[in-house]
Amino acid sequence: MIGFRKIIRDYLTDFNCHSFNWNNTTMNVADALTARKSTRAFLDTPVSREKIEKILSSARHAPSGTNAQPWQVAVVSGKKKDEMTAEMEKLFREGDMGEMDYQYYPLKWQDPYKSRKVACGLQLYSTLHIERKDKEKRYEQWIANYQGFGAPVILFFFLDPVMKTGSFLDYGMFLQSIMLSAVEEGLSTCAQAALGQYPELIKKSLGYDNESILICGLALGYEDKEDPVNNYRTPREDIGVFTHFFD
Repeated sequence: MIGFRKIIRDYLTDFNCHSFNWNNTTMNVADALTARKSTRAFLDTPVSREKIEKILSSARHAPSGTNAQPWQVAVVSGKKKDEMTAEMEKLFREGDMGEMDYQYYPLKWQDPYKSRKVACGLQLYSTLHIERKDKEKRYEQWIANYQGFGAPVILFFFLDPVMKTGSFLDYGMFLQSIMLSAVEEGLSTCAQAALGQYPELIKKSLGYDNESILICGLALGYEDKEDPVNNYRTPREDIGVFTHFFD
């Protein structure tokens, strides 16, 4: 099995990123940005409340328009997490696909976004040696979303309905801040739209107003470095693809 550190080193080398000194406990922003990834298999090792509070304490410094700080966070673990993930899985297996509080993805995909989406899925399934025709295994892999990929902690993020589109920008910066702070704490994450598919269930279980907007969920924990699902990295476009300089 290829070691996690070797994977990251190879990734950083291939993409000409800043090298990370694994013998140094100090991590700069560039290191954290390139080390962060969507982890899809976690150990059941508990995450201390102290670490979670430290991550959130750092992330709260994320910028927001007029310093509105629109985020509301529910940290779920233990029995409550198990009950909620089991209920989401049950609903999905019964054919209830759920519906997010907002339209995340386009109703009709177009390139280049469609091609990137397809490539992302193919990379996941090829890593797990799941063939396109093997619908059962693909189905079970998708269900892992509703289990938070086995993470011991799931964070759910809510938005007051009085807030509008700009707050989604604020939330993106807040979520990224959480994920980068988690890297510094030796933890892994996976931000998941799938955990926002059953907003009524989540709000009722946690006592949030039904009018509030469930943004998404985020799995948090220690990466299972032996699971092959964590042994790949999705590529990123070169800056020349999305950047134009004007003098």
